[in-house]
Amino acid sequence: MEVCAVAMDLKQLKALVTVSEVGSVTRAAELLHLVQPAVTRQIKALEDELGVALFERTRTGMRATEAGNALVERARRALTELDRARAELTPAPGAVTGIVTLGLLESTAELLAEPLVERLLQEHPGIELRLQTGYSGHLQRWLDEGDLELSLLYNITSSPSLNVAPLVRERLWVAAPPSAGLRPDRPVRFADAAARRLVLPTTGHGLRTLIESGAQRGEISLDSSVSTNSMALQKKLTRAGHGWTILPAVGLTDEIATGLLSAAPLCEPEVWRTVVLAGPRSRRTPAAVDVVARQLTRQIGIAVAEGRWPSAELQR
Repeated sequence: MEVCAVAMDLKQLKALVTVSEVGSVTRAAELLHLVQPAVTRQIKALEDELGVALFERTRTGMRATEAGNALVERARRALTELDRARAELTPAPGAVTGIVTLGLLESTAELLAEPLVERLLQEHPGIELRLQTGYSGHLQRWLDEGDLELSLLYNITSSPSLNVAPLVRERLWVAAPPSAGLRPDRPVRFADAAARRLVLPTTGHGLRTLIESGAQRGEISLDSSVSTNSMALQKKLTRAGHGWTILPAVGLTDEIATGLLSAAPLCEPEVWRTVVLAGPRSRRTPAAVDVVARQLTRQIGIAVAEGRWPSAELQR
């Protein structure tokens, strides 16, 4: 069987990814500091080599085809790996350098991102931190696919593909408009919260599964007036009076502090989640990744000790 060799080079891959991201050959050429015909030739050379169309022209610009999207995804990973290798292989003497892609749960990003970035800039300026936020299921998939090197996840005790270290256990809270008068020192019975219209995460979301599990244990029916995959939208709809909501306490700290929402821990039954730090089992762990993991763990410990992560208990 004859095998066709593909000789694509880095310039072609960079052109492919950039055109995909900006949707325009002209804009891609500007970003790559090339003339437009050069970018067009690089894309055309890839298409000729592979025998498939990678883009289609639309009224709004260049749109990747199905084959184009598949190649863009792999090209982006290859370019990221080369960037990581370059950073690791050319460090300043005695410095820890490298690119680290870290996933933060959406509910924890406001609390952890800024102090983590500040500390890394002070102590390890040679580390380039690339932050992604999302829900636990998305973050775990990105870990498995190699797009992240570390990530916070929740309610995962073990995995064949991941090393998992428990960090903190936290309680879910119910949140409502300020007029409801909920208070952190007065837990709300799950049944009383469920008697209201609820704004909940979408079915299949890990947090929705946790909430439904708690309701089942308490033999409680849930009345969801609306569901969404956005924590920010959950809180916005709750502030506007469209229902109460249930979220991890860490995701409500700013709204409680500013009086935009009132909130209280759930009880009868209580519902808890365990936040873990996960990384791939099969991959060598660079020094920069170890540094970020230690610093993230430290920042979580500080946040809990200072009371900035409500209802949280450190896991040892």
